[in-house]
Amino acid sequence: MWEFLIRSLDASTIFTIAALGELIGQRSGILNVGVEGVMLFGATLGFIAAQTTGSYLVGFLVGIAIGGLLGMLHGFFSITLGGDQVVSGMGIWILGFGLTTYIGNPYTGPLGLDRISPIFGLSPFFFLGILLVGITWFILSKTSLGLRIRSVGENPSVAEVSGINVTRTRYLCVVVSGMLMGLAGAIYSLDYNPVWNYNFISGWGFIALALVFFSMWNPFIMLAGSLLFGTLWQLSLNPQLVLPGVFSRYIWRTVPFTITVGVLLFMATKWFRTRWGAAKPEALGQPFLKD
Repeated sequence: MWEFLIRSLDASTIFTIAALGELIGQRSGILNVGVEGVMLFGATLGFIAAQTTGSYLVGFLVGIAIGGLLGMLHGFFSITLGGDQVVSGMGIWILGFGLTTYIGNPYTGPLGLDRISPIFGLSPFFFLGILLVGITWFILSKTSLGLRIRSVGENPSVAEVSGINVTRTRYLCVVVSGMLMGLAGAIYSLDYNPVWNYNFISGWGFIALALVFFSMWNPFIMLAGSLLFGTLWQLSLNPQLVLPGVFSRYIWRTVPFTITVGVLLFMATKWFRTRWGAAKPEALGQPFLKD
């Protein structure tokens, strides 16, 4: 049972950091549905870099860097060109799905490095995830930078008139957003499951995306949701450790995704939009083009 709890917390860490990246971008008004694609790039290139150099540090830095570059690419299409943010994000996901399969295929198999030492039995990234949640909440809620981010996400025209550089603020957010997604992918491939395989992220990015909506753009609610989904994910892999003989493991594997779909359908209802819709950034997904 203790091992199940540890693995659940490890899984929740990846959901937390990836969803945190998406949350930051969305609070500035930029939607990126390509979370999974960015995670795939961060996981694959981070894995290759670590295996080639023998350094975890290099692997994580590469994962963060490629995530930042993809965030900037998404920003170019969404902010500079004013394109459809959903189309741009889907393009990143499709690119990640195909290109990482080609790039990573020669490296299929285990990482071959000593495992990262735990802290009190937990992955050090679990503590990093909690720290990042606290920092994000503080910046968004208590600082002038957070006020600028929330302003460009609510009403970019008014923010621009008030002297806030909307383009610069949104680019900052999408780059940081991509870096966190890339880091989450690298944590998956270098710490949680250090074995490269074809499309090994397998839906984690979409769950992270759903978590942002589930949390109503609140970092602490998002953390609670990540803990829930991390537990459900681990339960889907090892149901016999907690509920032996209850359903087959193939049914359990569908549970995290079924709940994800259920949450999104619930949030699409008129009741939810009427009661909680104010939490959503008003300009989310809408391009801002100066007159």
